[in-house]
Formats: sequence, structure tokens, C-alpha cells
Amino acid sequence: MGQDDTEMASTPLEEVHGKIAKMCKIARREPDDVTLIAVSKTHPPEKIIPLLDQGHRVFGENRVQEAQGKWPALREKYPDVELHLIGQLQSNKAEDAVDLFDCIHGLDRLSLLKALAKAMDKTGRRVPCFVQVNIGEEEQKGGCAIADLPDMIAKARDAGIPIAGLMCLPPAGIEPSPFFALLHKLAHDNSLEGLSMGMSGDYETAVQLGATHVRVGTALFGERG
Repeated sequence: MGQDDTEMASTPLEEVHGKIAKMCKIARREPDDVTLIAVSKTHPPEKIIPLLDQGHRVFGENRVQEAQGKWPALREKYPDVELHLIGQLQSNKAEDAVDLFDCIHGLDRLSLLKALAKAMDKTGRRVPCFVQVNIGEEEQKGGCAIADLPDMIAKARDAGIPIAGLMCLPPAGIEPSPFFALLHKLAHDNSLEGLSMGMSGDYETAVQLGATHVRVGTALFGERG
């Protein structure tokens, strides 16, 4: 982007990067400290390749099976891609996830922790994981309860799972700022730096409140069909 942050961007990728840079300036942060994860779930390779050709290399998928179907071929041409699993992971898919992904954002329960530890021991890959926190204490949502967080982190470390930080999905339809601020505090209290928070509708707010990873799909790819 040019020096003028309000300059009209020529691509959605440039526009999102520009907004991240603007929020970082307000928060006195460096834009390089925020990783933009382009959420390519449900999008075919022909929609992903334009972003790859613009130089973007960090992508997120929700489902192991879908990622297995499109990313091995894309990685042959773009071997430096960094792939993040951002959806809920079934324990029986843990080994497939460890094989394919470079980071996992949904460590949310002890049964999955055990499956991931076993998969990492078997494959020899130590894949960094974000612990997903049920930040809004919603019964229907996945995520570790806030009260159980220290124990989850300790057990993960004991099992040899690298902890990248904390991840959350704030309750829908509510101002997300208090939840982002709470996740920031929980990370600080547990001596963690990574904060995976913010999506297309609220990533600017998340960046202001300390997000290190934002998961943006619609703003980059448009609405899913």
C-alpha cells in the first residue's frame, strides 16, 4: 500500500492489508506482527490461485478432508504455503491434520489433546496449536472453559504439543471487543503471546486489541455460493 492508508486498493488482499496497517498504526503496533490467514474453505483452487499469485502464502481451512482434496496439488506449485486448520477437529482426524497442516487453531478438549499428542509422536511433526477458549461461555460452542484453561495448557505442554496461543469465536450478534480483550488478558495471564481472533466482520477491532492472527474469508474471496 502507499503512504496514504485511504488510497483505493486495487485488490481485496491489498484492501485488507491496508485496514490491518491502519489499525496497527492506531494501536501502535507493527503490521508485520499480524498474520493474515486467508480462509479458503469451500473455495476451489481457481479462486485461491489469484491470491497465491499476488504473493499471499497463509491460508486456513475448516475441514481436513476438503484440504486434502485441494492443497497437495497447490503446494506442488507453491511449496512455501503455510496451512492453518481453523475448524473443529475430530479426534479420529488428528493424524491426518498433523500430516497436512502447519498450525491447528482448535485444541479445545482433552480427548483431542491426547489424539494430537499421539499423532505428533507417531509422525515426528510438532505442529503448533492454539487452545480454543469458549470465551462467551456458550453451551452450544466448542472451546475450553475459561476455568479449565491453565490445566489444558499444562497438559498440552506435558504432552509435547507446542502452544502457539489462544483462539476464540465471540458470541454472534454482540459487540466483540470485551471478548477480544478478555482473550488478551487470558493469554497474558498464561504467558502466551499468540491471539487468533477476528474474522471478516471484526478483524479490525481484533487487531486493535492485540490479535496476532486474523482469519479472513469473505473480505478476500466474497460470499460463498
